[in-house]
Amino acid sequence: MQINELSSKIIGAAIEVHKALGPGLLESTYEECLCHELNLRGLSFERQKPLSVTYKEKKLDCGYRLDVVVENAIILELKSCEKIEPIHRAQLLTYLTRINRNWGIEELRIEEFKI
Repeated sequence: MQINELSSKIIGAAIEVHKALGPGLLESTYEECLCHELNLRGLSFERQKPLSVTYKEKKLDCGYRLDVVVENAIILELKSCEKIEPIHRAQLLTYLTRINRNWGIEELRIEEFKI
């Protein structure tokens, strides 16, 4: 599946969840419902995927978690807040740096849905 097609399916699932639930719920609620919707749409995903830190050649679990990784291609970092702040973007960039993955794009694309 092409990345644009996958992105469209994920966005459609997110819109469906938001239409059903509306704003103001906990991130964990949106995550649970979004994962159910992704499953209904036949997409594979991992929830709360651990992200280790390598220190002096030892991988350590320092508590970092990727909210949802869809089809091993797209990271979803869910936020239930009024505005995406620079710290939220920095968090995602840190994750991408830690996994040392190019993702085949020149510029990071962060989708923000104002609800």
